[in-house]
Amino acid sequence: MTEITLMDGGMGQELIIRAPEAPTPLWATQVMIDHPGLVAEVHRDYAAAGARLHVTNTYAIHRDRLTGTGLEDRFADLHLAAVAEAQQACAGHGRIAGSIGPLMASYRPDLHPDAAVAVPLYAEVAQILAPHVDLLLCETIASVAQARAALVGAQKAGKPVWLAMTVDDENGALLRSGEPLAEVLNVADGAAALLANCAAPEAMAAAMDVLSKGSLPFGAYANGFTQITKAFLQDKPTVDSLSARRDLGPEAYAAIAMGWIAQGATVIGGCCEIGPAHIARLATEITTAGHTIG
Repeated sequence: MTEITLMDGGMGQELIIRAPEAPTPLWATQVMIDHPGLVAEVHRDYAAAGARLHVTNTYAIHRDRLTGTGLEDRFADLHLAAVAEAQQACAGHGRIAGSIGPLMASYRPDLHPDAAVAVPLYAEVAQILAPHVDLLLCETIASVAQARAALVGAQKAGKPVWLAMTVDDENGALLRSGEPLAEVLNVADGAAALLANCAAPEAMAAAMDVLSKGSLPFGAYANGFTQITKAFLQDKPTVDSLSARRDLGPEAYAAIAMGWIAQGATVIGGCCEIGPAHIARLATEITTAGHTIG
């Protein structure tokens, strides 16, 4: 049938379950300092569940996030620590994707800097990660301008670049900026794959319809939040301002995700609140349907 790239699931929410402290604005980054090896433990559980593309815990390691934390001089070291945890856990279990999250804040395209500022910042992260990963994954892209800047910056590192766009929870044909997702196809020259991520699973079918019109491999990894709350859109939010759905267990999520494969998606995984049990069930459904996992 089809070879499917099975990604892992969310990291930050899994760390909330496993770490004793309350989350902070620096959450997943601070955990690596306070609890060395915990990120590797999460990676290891995803590998055991069947994931074969493992995303580094570098999503929120940007200079703007570290300002005022006392960790400004550890910018490169924190990226390398996250890579080391992924390598430690996932050796022999597939590929590693270096995560590059949005500058300034998730879901806030209004805060994203102009290209003249953004491109060098994305390039800096990409060049730190590139020697240690198989590909670069620019995640939770909320606007066309952000997609263009992230791609141009990440391409400077010389590794394949995948773009993952966060779409409207009610209309997956739109980016969170309100722009048509289809406009990303016009600025994706040189990208290696296009994905939709960190939105409601129900929105992804419309996103897959759009991405299937392009020439690149495509796919989706959705979140399990009830909604992106107004509190989370404020300055320096913490993830405990978001809550998990109770109707999206492993079986339910896998059933929805298999629909994306039926639409032609070849990259599938999970984002926030989608854990190892979800990925394990998805791995079973993929192979039961006659596909292979690569």
